[in-house]
Amino acid sequence: MDSLDELIRPIRHSPQLPLLVDRLTQQLQAERDARERFYDEMTPEQKIEFIDGEVILHSPARNRHLDASGRIYKLLHTFVARHRLGTIKAEKCLCVFPRNDYEPDIVFFGLEKTSQVEPETMKFPVPDLAVEVLSPSTEARDRGVKFEDYAANGVGEYWIISTEEATVEQFVLDKGTYHLRMKSSSGRLVSTVVTGLELEVEAIFDEEKNLAALAQILA
Repeated sequence: MDSLDELIRPIRHSPQLPLLVDRLTQQLQAERDARERFYDEMTPEQKIEFIDGEVILHSPARNRHLDASGRIYKLLHTFVARHRLGTIKAEKCLCVFPRNDYEPDIVFFGLEKTSQVEPETMKFPVPDLAVEVLSPSTEARDRGVKFEDYAANGVGEYWIISTEEATVEQFVLDKGTYHLRMKSSSGRLVSTVVTGLELEVEAIFDEEKNLAALAQILA
């Protein structure tokens, strides 16, 4: 029995099932209408998401958040570009899921999905790798609805970065469920999605080690 069967099992034989289906249908239609307005009104200047029927507008990030995400982006972009593995995007890349729209801090698209992206694209496909750098206002979603949605829709690898603890949590998808492969403030992070990618965890949090890692990639 999969997770969807487990979810609907308690109400499958309920006499109130038709009423429940009607109510859910109305909710989904209201969400679709709100989502269309979201698409019409969003602008490239905003960092904005559509989650559970609501528009989420993000506030500016703290400096340590920007530093960590910038270092990760440089490492991933350099490696992926050098080996021609696909595309890395950051910050305002709106990824469209069946129900929600997210702008992860960093995403990787393999060659197949990269081929779907045009110069004027504003709505991107589900990524192959997603990276979220935690902040007090986003941690609940990063570990909650995003964690569940990324897994349910085939994001093969998910990194959660804590700048407070200087740690990386690497989750790998297996049979529709994320499994924690590593949580560490040191050692090597070996990607299962970006072929050949190995990063020193400390290179995410230390500028000198980041530069050394970049030099190694380019060597």
